[in-house]
Amino acid sequence: MVNQHSFALRPHAFEWAVPQLGFRSMKFNSSFWANLLFVLALPLSGFAQEEGGKSFPPVPDESIPRYDVLRTKKSMVIDGKLDEAVWSKTRPSRKFVDLITGEKTRYGTTVKVLWDPEYLYLGYEIQEPNVQAKFTERDSPIWQENDVEFFIAGKDAYYELEINARGTLYEGLFVWQDVYETAGFSTIPELDVRREGVRRQKFNGVGLKNHPRGLRWAFLAWDLPNLKSAVSVQGTLNDPSDNDQGWSVELAIPWSALKILDRSIPRKWPPKDGDVWRVDVSRFNQQKAEGEPVDSGGWAWSHHGIWDSHIPECFTYLILKDQIVGEAKP
Repeated sequence: MVNQHSFALRPHAFEWAVPQLGFRSMKFNSSFWANLLFVLALPLSGFAQEEGGKSFPPVPDESIPRYDVLRTKKSMVIDGKLDEAVWSKTRPSRKFVDLITGEKTRYGTTVKVLWDPEYLYLGYEIQEPNVQAKFTERDSPIWQENDVEFFIAGKDAYYELEINARGTLYEGLFVWQDVYETAGFSTIPELDVRREGVRRQKFNGVGLKNHPRGLRWAFLAWDLPNLKSAVSVQGTLNDPSDNDQGWSVELAIPWSALKILDRSIPRKWPPKDGDVWRVDVSRFNQQKAEGEPVDSGGWAWSHHGIWDSHIPECFTYLILKDQIVGEAKP
């Protein structure tokens, strides 16, 4: 069962048995390789087909936000406070909208994004009058309370992070099964589905069950190496007797750890001006607004038109710029 307030996979749904994998027979002729190269060359937003009577992706590409990510020369202190001068000079995203309808939301949520040669930085500002969080153990079911989330996608896989107002993390790596073998994921011990004890689950989306690429392997014991994260609460945590301003989150995502997302056709490293990444940045709430339009409880930078965060073709476009934040364009 999927909890209505989050898209994370649930612990009771893990497959603990190790299946015997079968391999579909293929003719390795010139037509096969030509078709394979064509599919791998498709951009994430490049599909345009009918899925269950609806077009795919479920939202038009022109409605998806584009954001220029400026570079910072300053060493960032990840403490959750967003009080460094570079953050004040960084353009915020638009306010998050309802994940399904794209309508305005009850409380304001924005994110700012920066980069340097080592990290991608995100700073969330979350308006919330009663900040609540109870879970303190990593990979606890924090989708049962309010959280913010971050997804980043490559051609072969995507990474998910959830964090609550206590700073508790929940992470997962999702690998498309159509490239699992050919891109060499099975050679990585912690991702080898044939190994006993590797926690993995076949995953077919949440609201969208007929993605053109099919199934994913979900590895929910996988953690992003060298991730930095922190939370700051502007108010009193777990005290409904007063009125809080909200909370803020800082993330530092190491570029080196993201190489796993593009194994079939590796990106050029280090990151540079003009590089494009697809990310989903969202917030999920237990308390919903009443009335119309219906508040889904999921709010995001880019709406998906359906109750499902796991659609990379709906993710926001981040475009890296070699322009220093706060300085004039060269």
